Parts: sequence; structure tokens; C-alpha cells
Amino acid sequence: MRRTLALVVLGWATAVGTTGLAYLTLGSQWIPITVGVVLCLAFGVALILLHQALWLTVLSSVPALFVLVGAVQYAPEAALESRGVRENVVIVADSEAATSSGNHRFTLRATNGNELEEKLGHDGDMRAPEVGDRLDVIRDPKGEVPMEQADDVDAAGRMGGLVSGTVGWTLIAVLAGWRGHVRRRRGLGESLGLRLAY
Repeated sequence: MRRTLALVVLGWATAVGTTGLAYLTLGSQWIPITVGVVLCLAFGVALILLHQALWLTVLSSVPALFVLVGAVQYAPEAALESRGVRENVVIVADSEAATSSGNHRFTLRATNGNELEEKLGHDGDMRAPEVGDRLDVIRDPKGEVPMEQADDVDAAGRMGGLVSGTVGWTLIAVLAGWRGHVRRRRGLGESLGLRLAY
């Protein structure tokens, strides 16, 4: 029971701690990503050590992904939703246009005709906007959080993923605890049966 409770506490502490760190280090996503990965691995190792449940550890990687993505991305998207400035812009240049890279850095022009100093980043060619496209973006007036397309900012969705992943970890921890309890009772019963046979 104590092992299971400790595992549940570790899972919730990982989710809360990584989210809090993401808030404290806005603009430096590599810090919460690194810490989050280490804590997610720690949860998996604890699951193996406490309950010898390798298949449950593999299964726990699915909610771990939800926890990591939700914890790291919730803070910047919540910051953009709360204090961000929404603007309608048109793409006037793409730094990737002359290369084979999929790392786009778009130059944007606002409706007043001025070009924005900040570039809009887009990694990968899937759903990549093109020069001439008109977009709604949300940018951080403090400059701590990178600009994003307005349609991609969904703090509630990130929080939903974070909570879902944490609940998934909780269920896996309880399942592992129950499995360990059943195995111990079965072992105790077999041991008692052998003693009575003698």
C-alpha cells in the first residue's frame, strides 16, 4: 500500500513540478523538457523496482508522453492566452524558401503595414503556411514566449492532456500495487500449503 501511494505521489509531483518549472522558465523550454524526461524515467524505474512490472512500465510511457507534453506546453500557451496580443498578419518572406530545411522562420507584416520584428517559427513541412497567406497570431508583449498561430494556442487542451496522463499514471500505479498484493498473497498461500504438507 505504501509503495503504491509513494508511486502515485511521484507521478503527481512529476506533473506539478514540471508544470511549475515551465512557468518559472518561460522561453527556455529545454529546461522543463530535460527535467520532465528525467522525472518520467524515474517513474518508470520506480514502477519496475517496486512492483517488478515491466509490461506496466512500457504501458506507462503513453501517459508519460501526455504528462510531458502537457506540462511543458501548458505554461507558455496559458501565458499567451492571458496576456498575448492577437494580430492579423500576412507572411511576406520565408527564411526556409532557399534551403531544403523544414525549419521555417516567417517574416510577418501587420495590418498597419509594419513588419514585425519577431519571426513566426514553424518546424516541419506538414501544414506549413506559405508566403502570401494571412494568419491570426498571438505574440507575447514581454517577449518571453515565442509567437504562435492563434489556432495552435490551446491551454485548456494542454491541461486536459496533463491531467489525463497523470490519471493514467495513477491507474497504472494502483494496478501495479494490486498485482503485487495478489502475487504476495499467492506466494504466502503456496508457502503455507507447503508447510502444512510437511
